[in-house]
Amino acid sequence: MRSRYSAYVLGLEDYLLATWHASTRPAALNLAAEPQPKWLGLEVKAWTQTDDAATVEFVARCKLGGRAQRLHEISRFVRENDYWYYVDGVID
Repeated sequence: MRSRYSAYVLGLEDYLLATWHASTRPAALNLAAEPQPKWLGLEVKAWTQTDDAATVEFVARCKLGGRAQRLHEISRFVRENDYWYYVDGVID
């Protein structure tokens, strides 16, 4: 989760797509085409893991267009061949 947050901060689309599970991965992200937030921090609130599945609850803070925002999500991950992949998330 932390590495994906860092990839968003740095605009590393290739890394984000590579760590996204093939079953839910978009064809492209086009982060540069959207207004870029200024990321301010990540707080991992909770996580659980059972064998090859995990959930991570986090809050990411940013400023977009001068306005403070927060993203609260519970993300699902799966492990395949010793690599963790983001599957999806529920935004609260």
